[in-house]
Amino acid sequence: MSQGPRSGLYAVSTALLAMSRHLEVRDVLKTIVASARELLDAQYAALGVPDDHGGFAQFVVDGVSDAQWKAIGPLPRQHGILAAMLHEARPERLADVRTDPRFEGWPAAHPDMSDFLGLPIRDGDEVIGALFLANKNKKDCSTPADGCGFTEDDQELLTILAQHAAIALTNARLYERSRELTIVEERSRLAHELHDAVSQKLFSLRLTAQAAAALVDRDPARAKGELHQVAMLAAEATEELRAAVIELRPAALDEDGLVATLRTQIQVLDRAHSARVTFAGHGVRALPAAQEEAVLRVAQEALHNALRHSGAGRVDVTLEKRGTGTVLRVSDDGSGFEPTATRTAGRHLGLVSMRDRSSGVGGTLSVESAPGKGTTIEMEVPGG
Repeated sequence: MSQGPRSGLYAVSTALLAMSRHLEVRDVLKTIVASARELLDAQYAALGVPDDHGGFAQFVVDGVSDAQWKAIGPLPRQHGILAAMLHEARPERLADVRTDPRFEGWPAAHPDMSDFLGLPIRDGDEVIGALFLANKNKKDCSTPADGCGFTEDDQELLTILAQHAAIALTNARLYERSRELTIVEERSRLAHELHDAVSQKLFSLRLTAQAAAALVDRDPARAKGELHQVAMLAAEATEELRAAVIELRPAALDEDGLVATLRTQIQVLDRAHSARVTFAGHGVRALPAAQEEAVLRVAQEALHNALRHSGAGRVDVTLEKRGTGTVLRVSDDGSGFEPTATRTAGRHLGLVSMRDRSSGVGGTLSVESAPGKGTTIEMEVPGG
């Protein structure tokens, strides 16, 4: 191989080990792209996961700055060389992609590319991605440009990487699907718990209230007793409801911890809603169980409000270390509201619940919002 058998195999082994360390799809995609670029000593690398509408569900690049990527604009469509790799499922190794008849140009901010190597990533007969590299570094090249691009040995290395990338990507998808099913199972379990603990009590409460209403005119004393019973049943139902919710600590929280659980749930929300939902975690260690659950529940409530009521196009969630505490921040660019008027806006109970959860674990909650200005909810708890 062009790097020598030992160095080539070592580089492939290092890349495969890096891929195996991640379970989330986005992390796996980033690792594949970075590994491919480093392995083949290329200036640029990218990986696109196709959707069913002629575009890409995910597209990851390496070698392009964030500012340059933003300037490039919308994600590419499935056309030209990319379409050939996806639909014909064959490698493409070109001395100069710009001279290929299928080349259709690129946006003004796009970096200039010449030599090109692309491979489909396949899971059986299904093409689940397109991996490609451009502009092999030519620092040791003393021959014409056509002889300094990607070689057959490079293609062989990338083929090995692509085969294992397919396994890593498939495993990551299965993992995320299992986490989604865990969330569904959690909701189902909550429904059963609430039914068993509360529904019979509420049924009794309803019958007792009906009996009191029937007795008001002809036997006020008995009606008063029935109303007293209604108050008792309502209090018992409230306590049982509170107990059922408190005991339902999410299984994923125990297994994966707060950061991983938040990341997984937000990735599910990002796919399920038209709004862009992002998560970033910075330097947070494990918190006590009660604090982790409180942070998770506040995040869920804030996300629910943002996605269901605000009309937000983007919701950003961060969890980070700040001084001696940990801070959760949920910001959206939605319609916003007047915090002092939340009772009439129908969001008062949600904010009260979030504040109660925060204070219950020694934390604080702040809300910043204004009509048309979006909303930011920030929760700080000690530790982490």
